[in-house]
Amino acid sequence: MNMCAEITLLDEILAPYKTQIGEDYLAYKNHVLRMLNICFYLANPDQQQTQKLIIAAAFRDIGLWTNNTVDYLPPSLIHAERYLQQQNLGEWSEEIALIIDQHHKVRAFTDPRYPLVEYFRQADLVDFSLGLVKHGVPVGFIKQLKQTLPNHGFHKMLLRRTWQRIKQQPFSPAPMMKW
Repeated sequence: MNMCAEITLLDEILAPYKTQIGEDYLAYKNHVLRMLNICFYLANPDQQQTQKLIIAAAFRDIGLWTNNTVDYLPPSLIHAERYLQQQNLGEWSEEIALIIDQHHKVRAFTDPRYPLVEYFRQADLVDFSLGLVKHGVPVGFIKQLKQTLPNHGFHKMLLRRTWQRIKQQPFSPAPMMKW
């Protein structure tokens, strides 16, 4: 399986947010790239599906920085929808919204109309778990991703933000999670 260490469309989408993301930029970008490579491995997407996955991946967590919140799905959805409208891709809105909104779902997403949602969910979990959860992705491929696209503190940043959320709202520590 070939690995993508750079994706032009991803860079174009993230460019306007680079300053807002700040010191977390490389950590987020590498997380997105690792997750996309896992998606590509699982889904073997065609060109249009690849574009949808890249768009969804770029925007899925963007609300962490644009709205400075762990409850980042709603603002992330707004940014993704705005981008789709600007690019005349509004017909993709429902699917990309589902991909973003369901990417932290605990159980499988089973709507057969939207298989990318489940591949995306699985891929995000593989990277989030640092490869402990594999969903059929070979250990060697995960290791290669980690070496080529280092973490740069992504998981530490998530822990820091989660801890801040727990201190502020102990009864709602992970609002992005769905059953």
